[in-house]
Amino acid sequence: MRTVLTYGSFDLFHIGHLNFLQKARDFGDRLVVGVTTDEFDLLKGKVDLFNYEERAKVVESIKYVDEIFPAKGWEEKIEDIEKYKPHVIVASEEWREKYEPLRKLCRVEFLPRTQGISSSRLRHLLNAIEELTATLESLPINERQEILTLIREKLHSVDRVI
Repeated sequence: MRTVLTYGSFDLFHIGHLNFLQKARDFGDRLVVGVTTDEFDLLKGKVDLFNYEERAKVVESIKYVDEIFPAKGWEEKIEDIEKYKPHVIVASEEWREKYEPLRKLCRVEFLPRTQGISSSRLRHLLNAIEELTATLESLPINERQEILTLIREKLHSVDRVI
């Protein structure tokens, strides 16, 4: 059995996450996923909208995932390799610098992000929608409708709608 090991926060789970997990699973027969803890993400300067337990439950429900565990820090990767004995570690291209040194212990493959989507982009979009909603509430109803129609037309003209 060929085990694949990967890691991620998986906050605001989206199609990019699903694509990543599917492609990671294609490298083997069993996919083990380290879901980062809230504390680890804070050390990286990231605040998750969903806590570890919620994110882990989502990832655990994905059909490509066979096992999950809490990923608590960079230093534990060597222990994870010893414990899970992966054939390959799959990481996002953006983390190359952190995972490259693990090539001494096992095969490491890097995958590109799914074009046009990211959790950061979704957060920005949600903030923009919140600001827009506050602005729209101050307008007369007929003007709100006109603006919403323009926004929807613009979104439908974009190649990829989030």
